[in-house]
Amino acid sequence: MKLDILAIGAHPDDVELSCSGTLLKHIALGKKCGIIDLTRGELGTRGSAELRKLEATKAAKILGVSVRDNLNMADGFFVNDKKHQLALVKKIRQYQPEIILCNAVSDRHPDHGRAAQLVSEACFYSGLIKIETSINSKKQTAWRPKAVYHYIQDKQLKPDFVVDITAFVDKKMEAIKAFQSQFYNSNSKEAPTLISTKNFFDLVKGKMTVFGRDAGFDYAEGFTVERTMGVNNLFDIK
Repeated sequence: MKLDILAIGAHPDDVELSCSGTLLKHIALGKKCGIIDLTRGELGTRGSAELRKLEATKAAKILGVSVRDNLNMADGFFVNDKKHQLALVKKIRQYQPEIILCNAVSDRHPDHGRAAQLVSEACFYSGLIKIETSINSKKQTAWRPKAVYHYIQDKQLKPDFVVDITAFVDKKMEAIKAFQSQFYNSNSKEAPTLISTKNFFDLVKGKMTVFGRDAGFDYAEGFTVERTMGVNNLFDIK
């Protein structure tokens, strides 16, 4: 299955929280989108890896993505080395995405910045013909995405561009709430976290309004880029 956009997150819920509105918008435009979670989120304070898998499956259905994979890397302890790069190279070559969305280049959670570097390097290596990979004994063809964009997460990074997701914000919030074990529950006996507070969803929507304000959008998601972007003419810019 060839994808137009592949969103990759260090943990289940990274994509939903940070760029699921962008996925929803492009799916509505007829693009095929998929998600890869690097880990099962087994170190998360609330819930469990097994529960997170169920939640991720539910969120994927809400979003309407074509595929959702998990590479079962070690939460908190995956590294940017040959083994992990090749695991990603195989997936990039399998799905041949035009665009990859991945973790913030710098963030509060150390997994996020490390995942950003891992994905970026795997995208480059995926295009090298002398790196040979196979799936089910079938040799894969080299493939390099046209662009890698990093979604913004906890840190208030300045975006290089924003995507208007105003028409999809409610659906995005529905997908986020699929990870219900992560969020506020007055009956929960689990330890509180930064995202289990009563006002967390207000903070998520507030951040989207901040991203959208300068561009004239009600709600937007922000991204940073690895290389200079170009436009065909000045009137393409919002």
